[in-house]
Amino acid sequence: MKGYWGKIAEVDLSNRRVEIKEIEYDILKKYIGGRGLGTYLYTKYVPEIDVDPLSEKNPIIIATGPLTGTPASTAGRISSTTRSPLTGTILDSNAGGMFGAPFKYSGIDAMIIVGKSEKPAYILINDGQISIEDASDLWGKGTGETTKELKSRHRAMSVISIGPAAENGVLYASVMVDGDRGFGRGGLGTVWASKKLKAIAVRGTKRPEIDSPEDFKNVHYEIIKLLKAHPITSKTLPAHGTNSLMKVINFFGMLPTRNFQMGQFEGVEKVDGEAVSKKILIKAEGCWGCPIVCGRRTRITDAEGHGPEYETAWAFGPNLMIDDLEAITKANYLCNEYGMDTITFGGTLAYAMEATERGIHDFGIKFGDAEKLVEYAKLTALKEDVGAELALGSKRLAQKYGGEEFAMNVKGLELPAYDPRGSFGMALVYSTSNRGACHLRGGYSVGFEELGVPRRINRFAVAGKGTHVARSQDIGAFYDSAILCRFTSFAVSMDNWARLVSAVLGETFTAADLEKAGERIHNLERLINLKLGFDKKDDTLPRRLLKEALKEGPSKDRLIPFDDLLREYYEYRGWDENGVPTSEKIKELGLEDDVKWL
Repeated sequence: MKGYWGKIAEVDLSNRRVEIKEIEYDILKKYIGGRGLGTYLYTKYVPEIDVDPLSEKNPIIIATGPLTGTPASTAGRISSTTRSPLTGTILDSNAGGMFGAPFKYSGIDAMIIVGKSEKPAYILINDGQISIEDASDLWGKGTGETTKELKSRHRAMSVISIGPAAENGVLYASVMVDGDRGFGRGGLGTVWASKKLKAIAVRGTKRPEIDSPEDFKNVHYEIIKLLKAHPITSKTLPAHGTNSLMKVINFFGMLPTRNFQMGQFEGVEKVDGEAVSKKILIKAEGCWGCPIVCGRRTRITDAEGHGPEYETAWAFGPNLMIDDLEAITKANYLCNEYGMDTITFGGTLAYAMEATERGIHDFGIKFGDAEKLVEYAKLTALKEDVGAELALGSKRLAQKYGGEEFAMNVKGLELPAYDPRGSFGMALVYSTSNRGACHLRGGYSVGFEELGVPRRINRFAVAGKGTHVARSQDIGAFYDSAILCRFTSFAVSMDNWARLVSAVLGETFTAADLEKAGERIHNLERLINLKLGFDKKDDTLPRRLLKEALKEGPSKDRLIPFDDLLREYYEYRGWDENGVPTSEKIKELGLEDDVKWL
C-alpha cells in the first residue's frame, strides 16, 4: 500500500489499552484521509450518533492524509473529528504546525481515542510504540509549558495539548500544536478534557512509500513554481501574513465592526498586517513543508509568541472597537497558552459589550475597552467571575438574557471576519457549513468574490452562487482530507493535486474524482447533522444580517436575498427542498452502506 500505512491505532483510555488494527485501502481511497476518514471512522466508533459530546462515549479521531509527510508543499497538517460541545454538530478541525508529519512517520494513518481516564493522562507515540502515561503533574499547565516539558522528557518532535480553558470546561477550548498553532474551533479541547486527556507527544522516523518518486518530483516542481509565481502566495502572505487581508476586507466595506453593526473600521491601519510587521514582528514562521511562510513570531512589551492571525486581530480589534495592537496581541498570547478559540471568545465579548450597552445585562465591559479584553481572557479561561458566563459562548448567553438578534453565530459557532452583506456567497458559506459559521468549511467565497481567485465573480450576484459555494465546499473537503493548506488553492489547481495524489498512490485520480470524494464527505457530515436534529431551519444567519443593511461604505444598503441563494444551493446539491440529500444522491455517492444508522 503506497501513501498509506493501512493501520489505525485504537486507544482506550478507560481500560488503558492500545491496539493497532488494519484498515482497508478501499475505505482510505473512498474518504481520502484527514477530515473524510475521520468522519467515516467517527460513525463506526460512536455507539449512537446522538451522543453527549462530553460523555466518554464520544470518540475523538485524529487522522492524516495520503500526502501527509511527503515532500508535498504544506502537507504537514493534521485533522481531528468529534462531536462539538459548543454547537452539538459534527466537528472536524485541522491544524498546521509540526505535528502531522511525525504522527504519520510513526506508522499509523489515524488514531481513535475512546473512553475516559481516571486521572490526567497523555499519549506517547514513539515510532509506532504507543503508551498511555500519567499527566497529573501537567494538569493545570499552559499549552506552551506542557509542550516544553514533554519535548524535554521524551525528545518529542511535536506535542499537541490542552490548557486550563479546557480543563475548566470552557465550551470553546482549543487543542494547541506546540503551543502556538491550533485545532481552534468548536471545543475539541473541551472534549479532550472530559476524557482527562492532556496531551499527545510524538516521535516518528518511518517514511510512507511513494509509488512513483519521479512523477511526484516533476509534478511537485510545477506546484512549487505556481506557488512562487502567484502574488498572494509569493508576496502578500509572506510579507504580512494572514492579517494582510484586513485592509482588503475593510476596502470592500465588509470588515465586521462593532459586532457587525458597521462594515469599516477607522483604526484599521493600527492593527492590520503592516502594523504587525512594523511594530511587533520578530520573524516569519512556516508550518511543516510550507514555502509560503505566513506565520508571525511577535514580541510585545512583556511577552513573545505567535500571531495574531487575521481572524484574531479582527475578533479582538475592529469587532470590539479596539485599535490597541499591544492589547490585542497580549490577549492572543493568553488564548494560545490557555487553549481557547479566539474567534468565539471575541464574538462572545462583542455580544456582551452590546448587551451591556443596550441595558439587557451588564457584563461590565464596553466597546473599545482594551484593558478588559486582556482581563476577560484570563477570567474566561479560568471560569472566574463574569468569565464563567462568557465561557458558554454567545448563543447560550443570548438564550439566557435575550438579544439573539445580535448574538452573531450560526448553529452556535460565532462568525468569522467577513460580513456577508458585502459578499453574498459568504451568506451560504456560513449558513451551510456543517460545523457552524466557518469561512473555511463553508467554501470561502471571498476567494472568488473579493480576491478574484481563480476568477472574479460579482459579489452581489445571486445566479450561480449556490453552485460556486457548493463546489468550493467539496474541493475544500478534499484539501482537508489530503491534508493541505487552503492557501495553496490560490495558485494550484485540482488537476495538479490529482496528478500528485496519483503519483503517491499509484492509481490514476482526476480532479473530478477528488471533488466527488469531497462531495461524499460533505454529504456524510450533512446526514450526521440531520440525524442530530439540525435541518433547514438551522441553515440561516443572525437576524441582524438578514434584516439590517449596512448604513455606510461600499457594501451599504444591501439586503441578502437569502431564500434565493439557499434554494439554488439545495438544488445543485441534489437535496430536497428541506435540505435533505435524496436517496438518489446517497446512492450516487456510494453512501448507502455507510449510513445505515439513518
